[in-house]
Amino acid sequence: MPLPPFEAVPNFSEGRDEKKIGRIANSVRSVPGVRILGLHSDPDHNRSVLTFAGEEEPLLHASVALARACAVEIDLSAQKGEHPRMGSLDVLPFVPLGDATLEDAARLARRVGEEIGALGFCVYLYEAAATAPHRRNLADIRRGGYEGIASRIDDPLWKPDYGPQKLDPRLGAVAVGARPFLIAFNAYLDTDNVEIARAIARRVRERDGGLPGVKALGLMVGGKAQVSMNLTDLEKTSMPVALEAIRAAAREHGAQVESTELVGLAPLEAILQTARYYLSLRELKMEHVLESGLWGVEDS
Repeated sequence: MPLPPFEAVPNFSEGRDEKKIGRIANSVRSVPGVRILGLHSDPDHNRSVLTFAGEEEPLLHASVALARACAVEIDLSAQKGEHPRMGSLDVLPFVPLGDATLEDAARLARRVGEEIGALGFCVYLYEAAATAPHRRNLADIRRGGYEGIASRIDDPLWKPDYGPQKLDPRLGAVAVGARPFLIAFNAYLDTDNVEIARAIARRVRERDGGLPGVKALGLMVGGKAQVSMNLTDLEKTSMPVALEAIRAAAREHGAQVESTELVGLAPLEAILQTARYYLSLRELKMEHVLESGLWGVEDS
């Protein structure tokens, strides 16, 4: 089966009310030509990650439907959770698949951003769709969450790309962008000391001199300290490399990694990287996976 040209991975600020989550997901599911690939909800983060794929026009319509549903179902002013947030529909990245390019995804992001802005969301374009270098990094846009955006929205450097120039407290702001594939990968520690998780996050993330392509936060989730990561370049830092770095840093604080978690989907190559690392199967390729032969997938 050929890959659809684009994947969308929106994060929205509701992870507890299953009925609301279902209605939001159904707003996308009802759009012809869109395939929902996954839905992950976390009540502690109070956040859900939806993954869907398709051609440009269906994804445009699905994204607008999603934003409308978030506007109806979520009141950001009453939302609380461990994960920082700045909008009811918080972030909406587009990822090129198949023969699509990053610029194709950026064009789609700009179209979607304009449409969502017309619904009343303050829209910031990021990564490949960004309109200025200082707005490429999602972490820079969302720093301080909703309150941080509110404090600097009047600064000409931080005016929204689309939508109103003033935040609606119910809707907040949404970051719409185009980026390569990333993996959301979390590590739970055997401690409830969130300061340990924060210290480890500072140790491993790229912006503080850690591993390339790693973004990390220390959070408290389900009574456990969690190191929440985005791995943005698997060629530079794979899941096992990131995990071993966290394990090493945790030992220095008298802690251990108790379990890990994938949020959303991971490509097969990421799983193969992990198997190569831990099983010392240096020559492991996709052709060695039974299902890939049954699917007719050829190793690149």
